[in-house]
Amino acid sequence: MKIVLDTNVILVSISDTSPYHWVWKSLEKGEFTLCVTTDIMNEYAEVIERHLGIEAMETTLHAISKHRFVELVTKYYHWNLITNDPDDNKFVDCAIACNADFLVTEDKHFGVLKTVSFPSVKVLDIALFKKELQLQIDG
Repeated sequence: MKIVLDTNVILVSISDTSPYHWVWKSLEKGEFTLCVTTDIMNEYAEVIERHLGIEAMETTLHAISKHRFVELVTKYYHWNLITNDPDDNKFVDCAIACNADFLVTEDKHFGVLKTVSFPSVKVLDIALFKKELQLQIDG
């Protein structure tokens, strides 16, 4: 299963004291493949450093960049499907480019994708992602 994780999901999942740490642990176990682009990695770095410090950022980015269940995606087209927060388009473009099964976010700006028939991007919040992941594991 290929997944794109919005920065808000990465941020809340990396701490082992977070109730969402299961997302990070699932990645470590290879229960899904995380798809990223260079600009997504740059945003991860910026936000993690701002909230958790440089050491947490460096550790997290190193883990992501070296992980065998992380796919670096090259996107060739900018779909510009989210107009309320154009910076979110990097996640949509990545999901389309890698043919992701899901884009996981808690950001309401992605709700506009429900009205777009093509290209189709399935967006899940963390709770729904947990259910989908469990279905995949139980398979």
